[in-house]
Amino acid sequence: MNDNHKLPKPEALIFDMDGTLFETDTLLIGVHERIFTTLREEGLHEGPTPPVEKLLGCLGMLLEDIWNIVMPDSSEAARKRADELMLQYELEGLVAGEGTLYPHVETTLRELKARGCKLFVASNGLEDYVKGVAEHRGIAGLFNGLYSAGEYKTATKVELVARLMKDHGIGAAWMVGDRSSDVEAGKGNGLPVIGCAYAVYGRQEELRGADVLIRDFRELLELQHSRIE
Repeated sequence: MNDNHKLPKPEALIFDMDGTLFETDTLLIGVHERIFTTLREEGLHEGPTPPVEKLLGCLGMLLEDIWNIVMPDSSEAARKRADELMLQYELEGLVAGEGTLYPHVETTLRELKARGCKLFVASNGLEDYVKGVAEHRGIAGLFNGLYSAGEYKTATKVELVARLMKDHGIGAAWMVGDRSSDVEAGKGNGLPVIGCAYAVYGRQEELRGADVLIRDFRELLELQHSRIE
């Protein structure tokens, strides 16, 4: 962890979901193959399944942008159907016990909440998926709010975080995430950004501009404790 002593004490921490709290590939690898098997069966996709690494590299983006990259020559009908199948298969996987949180996420969140921090999620994902991960992995009750682009129809994460802060009257907060969209969301709302360098989905340069990089989720406890007045 590269500590930055200029960070203010936070009243709230705002977390991205995929690649920050949830180790998404533990769910998405199987989902990805099922999506394209179904699309081929329904005549909406021809040829082999795109590499799953392409999909994982898009995590943090809005769905419409994801499919434009993963299957750029697809029809609008195929992309719409892929949206439906992704959510269906993700929720089925979560119910079946697939997908894991990153190490130490639950215990760290519980300790932060016990210290009086307000906890939020701000994700570019779909509402049912974001809430489904939190509920099925037993952390939903730790959050003061679970915000998603799918629910609030925001075009950027900057807008989503602004909405969250306004709704809850949040002044001092830290944005915690692994992608450039998280850095932008924090900086666009005047917040310090904690970059999650343990995540494998984003390239390291995406976290350029983050105030602190952490390589273990537990480092948040030390970082937050050092700001207690």
